[in-house]
Amino acid sequence: MKKLIFALIAGVTAMGAAQAAGPYVGVGVASADHTFKRAGASNVDTEGYKASGKFFGGYEMDQNFGVEAGYTDFRNSTTNFVSNGINSRAETEGDAIYVAAKANAPINEQFSVFGKLGAARTKSELRISNIGLSSKDHDTGVYAGLGAQYNLSQNVALTAEYERYGKKQDIGAKPDVITVAARYSF
Repeated sequence: MKKLIFALIAGVTAMGAAQAAGPYVGVGVASADHTFKRAGASNVDTEGYKASGKFFGGYEMDQNFGVEAGYTDFRNSTTNFVSNGINSRAETEGDAIYVAAKANAPINEQFSVFGKLGAARTKSELRISNIGLSSKDHDTGVYAGLGAQYNLSQNVALTAEYERYGKKQDIGAKPDVITVAARYSF
């Protein structure tokens, strides 16, 4: 699977290098639900939605089509709960990488909407220290996003989008993510 992800990234990079009409990079804040659910758990104290970092880059072939790749760190989250009368503490961490084709629909010179479709590789890890339980969940699935972009200048823009990173995982951050970002076009 790592070979597939590497091949996709290499293909995106090669396409962009051949037609470098509009490379860009960006940084954003992604918010995902970190609610932890365990059968039989009570007095659950969970962190819920939590902001994390996102880094991305891409190439716009023209005003309507492009490609993008990115990394989102879903940060660590901690949940305290009681299970079978035992106070427990669960810690999760995770991240995701994605590669996607992007379609833009300009509304005017400053505002556009976009959609993205591609593949994402997500990773989540769970540790419950007092009972020695740990689990890892890796998934490669469909990545999709819908958003809007507001151009502050020819090179700087703000974006807001809804992203879906594969299927729902049993542990860690949920796949539905809201992201706000700033991007710089070269």
